[in-house]
Amino acid sequence: MAKSNEMSKRLRRKEGKILGVCEGLGEHLDIDPVLVRVAFVLSSIFMGIGIIPYIILALVMPKE
Repeated sequence: MAKSNEMSKRLRRKEGKILGVCEGLGEHLDIDPVLVRVAFVLSSIFMGIGIIPYIILALVMPKE
């Protein structure tokens, strides 16, 4: 049985700027990690909730 592309698309932290959460999410979602960073920053500034999910993801996501 051939392995599908699902196995290579696992959500994992990458070696990145702070904890690698944005890089891992960007790769998993096939978008630029800068866009993920901007989304976290904007949600932190305007809604005040961006830092909580970032910390939770940093604790839950396994390293690459």
